[in-house]
Order: sequence, then C-alpha cells, then structure tokens
Amino acid sequence: MEIRPASVTSEGWGWRYGGRAAWAVRDLSVRIEPGERVLLLGASGSGKSTVLAALAGVLGGDDEGETHGRLLVDGEPAGARRGRAGLLLQDPDAQVILARVGDDVAFGCENLGVPRDEAWLRVRSSLDAVGLGLPLDHPTSTLSGGQKQRLALAGILAMRPGLVLLDEPTANLDPEGVQEVRDAVGGVVASTGATLIVVEHRVSVWRDLVDRVIVLAADGGVLADGAPDAVLADNTDTLRRAGVWLPHDTVATPQRPTLSGSATLLSASGLVLRRGRSDPLPHTVDLAVDAGSATALTGRNGVGKSTLALTLGGLIPAAAGSLVATPALAQGAVASPIRWKSAQLLTRIGNVFQNPEHQLLGASVRAELEVGPRALGMHPAERSRRVDELLERLRLSTLADANPFTLSGGQKRRLSVATALITRPRVLVFDEPTFGQDALTWAGLVELIAELRSSGHAIVAATHDLDFIAAIGATRLLLQSDADRPAEATAGRTR
Repeated sequence: MEIRPASVTSEGWGWRYGGRAAWAVRDLSVRIEPGERVLLLGASGSGKSTVLAALAGVLGGDDEGETHGRLLVDGEPAGARRGRAGLLLQDPDAQVILARVGDDVAFGCENLGVPRDEAWLRVRSSLDAVGLGLPLDHPTSTLSGGQKQRLALAGILAMRPGLVLLDEPTANLDPEGVQEVRDAVGGVVASTGATLIVVEHRVSVWRDLVDRVIVLAADGGVLADGAPDAVLADNTDTLRRAGVWLPHDTVATPQRPTLSGSATLLSASGLVLRRGRSDPLPHTVDLAVDAGSATALTGRNGVGKSTLALTLGGLIPAAAGSLVATPALAQGAVASPIRWKSAQLLTRIGNVFQNPEHQLLGASVRAELEVGPRALGMHPAERSRRVDELLERLRLSTLADANPFTLSGGQKRRLSVATALITRPRVLVFDEPTFGQDALTWAGLVELIAELRSSGHAIVAATHDLDFIAAIGATRLLLQSDADRPAEATAGRTR
C-alpha cells in the first residue's frame, strides 16, 4: 500500500539540552524531498540522534532544552506532525511496551486507528520482514537486545509511516540479521515510497540503498551533502579525519602480546545458562579465562551471549555447572564470583552491559566515574588522576560536567567502558563494547583494550564486530542454538 512520503526542511536549526553549555546540533540547514533515502553520518556526538528525535517530535519542550531556527515536516513544525514519523531508537528497550510480541508490534497501528484485521496482517508481515520468527504470544521480557531491536523495527514498519527514522538499526545484530533488517527496510520504502533517514556508522550496509549522504560537522552545520559515490569519493580525507567509516578502509590492528603460560583467573566448567525464570539455554560452556587473554562471545541474536557475559561477570547464577575464580583473581575472597559483594567485584571483574543506561548512576560524567573509586575509599588525588586520564583517553573531557543521560549513544558506551576500567579489575567483561562508535573512537577503544591485554588483564566480549575481534586478537567462543551442538572455541577471524 503506497503512502504519502514526508518532506523535511531544516532552516538554521539547533538544539541544546538543558544544563549543557554546548549545542548538540547547531546551524543545520537542509531540505529532504519526499521519498528521498538519506544516510546521516557524523562523528560520535555530532547530533545525529538528536536530529532524528526532533523530527519524530519526541525531543522535549522548552523545559528540557533550548532551540533555534526551524525544523519542519511537511512544512509544519516537527512536533506537530508526530504521526507522520516512525522512529527506531538506539536503545530498543525504550520501545518495548507490551508483554507479548504480537501486541507490541500492533501497538502503533492501534494508536493510528488501523482496522483490527488489517493491523494483524501488518503485524505478521512486519515480523516476517525483520526475521523475528517467534509466536505472537512470545513474552517480550525474554528477548535479547538484538531481538528487541528487530521487534521495535517491526512495530515501525507496521505503522507505514511517511517518514522512517532509524537510529543505528543494525548495530547490535548478527551478520545475517543485518542483511535481513536492511532488506526489510529496503522493501518497505520501495513498496510505500516513504522518506527514509538512517543513522549508521558503518557506511557499507546502507550505501546501495540510499540516494543521498549527509554528513554533520562536529562543530555545527553540514560537512558534506550529496550522492553517496560523490560524497564518499570527493571528501574521503575530510570524512576520515571526522571519524566517518569509509567503505573498503582497512582496520589497523594494534600490537598484541604473545602469551604463554599465563595464569588462569576464571574457570567455567559444565556451565549451563539461564536468565531469570526462563528455561536453561541449550549450551554447556567450558572456558578458561587467562591473564592477558581475549575471548569473543559470538553467535546469532538470542543465543545467550549476554546471559553468558552476565554469568561470567558474577552477576547472575548459572543453572548448573561451576564458575570458579582462582586464588590469583579471588585474592582471599570466596572462589564463587556470584557470592562476591559489589566492592569485591570492583577490583576483580568489571562489567559493561549491553545497554549503557542500565549502569549510569551519577549526575555528571565525572561523578559517574567517581562512583567505583569512592566505594573503594580511594584517595581523592588518585581518584581525580584516574578520572582525568580516562576522560582524555575516551574523548569525554569536554563532557565531564554533562548529565550522562544527555550523551549520545556512542558517548554513553565509552562512559560505561570507563566506569568498568576505573577500578582496574583483572577481568573485564564487555557486552557490545564498540556499539555507536565512529572510526576514531572505535580505534581508541581497540588500542586501550590491547594495552590492557599487554598488562595482563583478561578480556571477554560479547560482540558481532568481526573487525574488533580481529583487532584485539580474540579467540571466538561460538554459541549455537542447536542443543546438539555445544559451545565451541574457534580461531579468531581476521579481516
């Protein structure tokens, strides 16, 4: 069913979040014609997500920030045209509303007054389109992060909006899921004629689908705008300096230590995974986490990577089997990490969750980084030194006084990594550590993690980022959904 595509006009538009000195977006002037397909690029923190939220009419009012200029959808203020846009947020948890998969996808249609029979036809076709083959009564509470992302996208596709806004829709998906979602979006915009604006750091996924690339400048305005081939060919040096991922760029691999005879820090034997009250997952995991090692937890969305990461991190119990810290890691504590208190975990196992907002506690970025050191009673001078060092390394110095919840997705991810590093635990467990990063911040994270390996820290990362796996020299632990094929370790895959 063809719909009426929306137009977008920005005239010197900008937005500054309440309590922030710097503008998130400034002096943006563009015109997007009905039916255009636009890839919106820019460095982490350049305001891409802010633009999408504003176009969807969910950015907030005068009490939440300050605006200048005009941002229009179909010639009217974007806030007055909410029904015209469908927005997929960076955080799919924020868009899961109802308890069952089918009801959640149908929610938007029901709000738009779509007849019941038509709405449920859309629900089924949208779920098929994004490759989420689950019963309609499947509980949303049991979905993985990647599955929630597909669920949220299905809900948007079912609404048939005139303006489709996607904020890193494939960032947490497995490679097959990336292609399924990309194809699903392509099919919808082709059949409906909807205007598309997609934010994604990796250009290659969307290059052949879009007909225009707009690059936001970090200091305001537009850095580049035009046809994909022209922008990516004529501005390569400028874009690379701005952190834009360019197709066919090679990823530099940092120096890695050659390890032999390293001490084991954490040992999993016959580990059976379970999240909450759900049934155990069909894996039996045996894994030794050695000092200076790097292990990548890989597999399709929903297979249990995040559950394994939380289990190894001492945060949720296993359904069966054992997880034991050796004396080198336990340092006088009991051998079972699940029995450790939070202060004991701080210096032994650091955890970075898939959703960075789940571990934000402070009123400012600096205060967030001080939470762990304060809990340990660290001397103020040492605490300040460590905080300043990490702010600088992870490009967060200019945001030290900002509210963590006003950061971009990539900035929140770097902050969550910093909160785990600040207390210098021997084992670091990351869940999608490179999510939301531009090329420069990605390289900075890789270099930092390589240094941690060299100094004897053990790295465990649940990730779909094959470049990251290769760059840190990780061994892959592949989790498979077939109960007859248990987890198996394979060699790290290079680019």
